[in-house]
Amino acid sequence: MTPAPLIPVAQYLRMSTDEQRLSLAYQAAAIQRYAQKHGLIIVSSYEDSGRSGLTLKRRKGLMQVLQDVVSRRNAFKAVLVYDVSRWGRFQDIDESAHYEFLCKSAGVPVYYCAESFKNNNSSPAVVMKTLKRVMAADYSRELSQRLTLTKKILTENGFRAGGAAGYGLRRMLLSPEGSRRRLLAHGEVKDIRAGRIILVPGPAHEVKTVREIYRLRVSKRKSADAIAAYLNRKGITHPGVPWNGGHVREILANPKYVGWATWRRTTGPLGARSVKVPSQKWITRVGAFEGIVEQETYDKAQKILKDSTFHKSNDELLAGLRALLLREGRISEHLINQASDLPVAETYSRRFGGLRQAYALIGYKEFRNIPQVRKTTLLLRKIRRTVFSQVLRIFKNQVMAIQERGGSRRALRFHDGAKVSVSICRCVNYGSGSRWIIPVNKFDRDYPTLICRSTSDNKSLKDIYLVRRVDSSCKTGFLTKEHDPWLKRGKRIRDLSILRQMLDRTIDVSESA
Repeated sequence: MTPAPLIPVAQYLRMSTDEQRLSLAYQAAAIQRYAQKHGLIIVSSYEDSGRSGLTLKRRKGLMQVLQDVVSRRNAFKAVLVYDVSRWGRFQDIDESAHYEFLCKSAGVPVYYCAESFKNNNSSPAVVMKTLKRVMAADYSRELSQRLTLTKKILTENGFRAGGAAGYGLRRMLLSPEGSRRRLLAHGEVKDIRAGRIILVPGPAHEVKTVREIYRLRVSKRKSADAIAAYLNRKGITHPGVPWNGGHVREILANPKYVGWATWRRTTGPLGARSVKVPSQKWITRVGAFEGIVEQETYDKAQKILKDSTFHKSNDELLAGLRALLLREGRISEHLINQASDLPVAETYSRRFGGLRQAYALIGYKEFRNIPQVRKTTLLLRKIRRTVFSQVLRIFKNQVMAIQERGGSRRALRFHDGAKVSVSICRCVNYGSGSRWIIPVNKFDRDYPTLICRSTSDNKSLKDIYLVRRVDSSCKTGFLTKEHDPWLKRGKRIRDLSILRQMLDRTIDVSESA
């Protein structure tokens, strides 16, 4: 007699890090025995190695099974799984049933090879399968509770509760008696059950970089993105990838850099989405490790982070705008940009859909000739484009236009790092003669600055002066006249081709002053 043809099937294997005894090879061997006993042949294999069964997310193997079955691109008639827990430990057991139903409704049933029941529609099988799903979910909940308690105890005793050390730090393995054994490599698991881990300062160049990050944030008030750009320009490497604002913010916000053992800064139990935990609810041990940043410096950085716009609500931003109105008697884009206690005007435009919308929310109306202001603004922008295009053409491949983060105007930066701000100064005609408004910009007030004065009708460029810097007791700006003594502090530039030469002289004078 001709033997019956073998039925093609697929196998799905999953191994999480908490159950190494159920290795993928162990599961595959058990499934193979089941297949041989029931006249099946495995033609496809899907696996998720080191993946939690709590959610479908990141389980590419199971997702591919479902996709192949639902799209009917599969060449198999069933899916073999070791047991119910390998299919998943979903906290909602209906989710587990749903994925199995998708397969069954497409004509591809799921069989659990190590279970005592047959996966059919009989009442005992349905009851047992439901019970197994509940048990699989309960196992994860109990394990999560045990791990939570263990990590809490470890942290309260000053030890590291898990996770990578982070930039500038390394993990040190301690013996059961508390003596230092050795540094652990990245990703290495401690080799003694009773041992504990603490953090220690890493390589000198990384420690120096961490301290520089705090200095730039606290002393120079540079943003995280600006600090990241600075580190990349300096050629300071970050493991694997260039620096970005996220890397810098993590260093600035993490108390491990002052020697705190901290755990539960975020939480996402049982596959839930990770969310931040308020600092007062963190599990901490102060002074557990040797810090690489002074506590006072860290506290100043936290205050700056707390006061940053990102953490402020719309009501807080509007309250600041009201305070500016009360203080100045009026509001303008320039006043907002110069206020040290407010974000830049662009922030208000993004949050509220425009400055006028923000003004309306606090009951403020602008009293000005909008069409004329708009016309003058366009004329000044044309002058700015002319100046920039001339400099970029003359110093081709030597200079680029930049804009400091948060700044309200662009500047020029030469390839050796020298910077010069460009200030287009509007002419205002009074009965006693013309005056030019010299704006004071807090973001580049210490730069050498090109003072570009417009003609009386603001239609073209009148003259250019290079001054060492634009600083004044006036926070927003001041007026100059035709032959103003203030301009004599700088040098008039009649030919932009000598800009670099004059800039070098200005920088030398600034450094020697």
